[in-house]
Amino acid sequence: MKTELKLVLALVAAIVVTPAFAAGNHAGGHDVMEIGKPGTKAAVKRTVTISMKEKDDGSMVFEPAVLKVKKGETIRLKFKNTGETDHEFVMDRYEGIQEHKALMEKFPEMEHADPNSIRLAAGGSGEIIWTFAKAGEFGFACLIPGHYEAGMKGDITVAP
Repeated sequence: MKTELKLVLALVAAIVVTPAFAAGNHAGGHDVMEIGKPGTKAAVKRTVTISMKEKDDGSMVFEPAVLKVKKGETIRLKFKNTGETDHEFVMDRYEGIQEHKALMEKFPEMEHADPNSIRLAAGGSGEIIWTFAKAGEFGFACLIPGHYEAGMKGDITVAP
């Protein structure tokens, strides 16, 4: 194996493994992030339906593109990809979204298994049940290369 390839593989391993430890993933399994953690169906207080799609002008959107929740609230995010291509939803700190976006640009076929994200094929649907643990401003985006730039992003306000 060439030295350059070994270096790239080592870097990818470091990037992939480090966030798991920082987020609290371990044998006990908490999956706690600054934005919150996976919730339980029993704790769901409300459901928000989000569509993912392309528009005639070439832009790509989430509808709605703004979410307002309360600290400690557990919501069901129901997704429907009404577009003609794959889309994903990743929610995190704004800095985390930008870091993930840069990684996706280098490795566009990267698969995710993160509890704060979902990827759907055209016509697909799915859900995330999430408890928002900290008040603040967060974001969400589709990080498939080119989609963020086409407008596929939004804001989450978590009120105290």
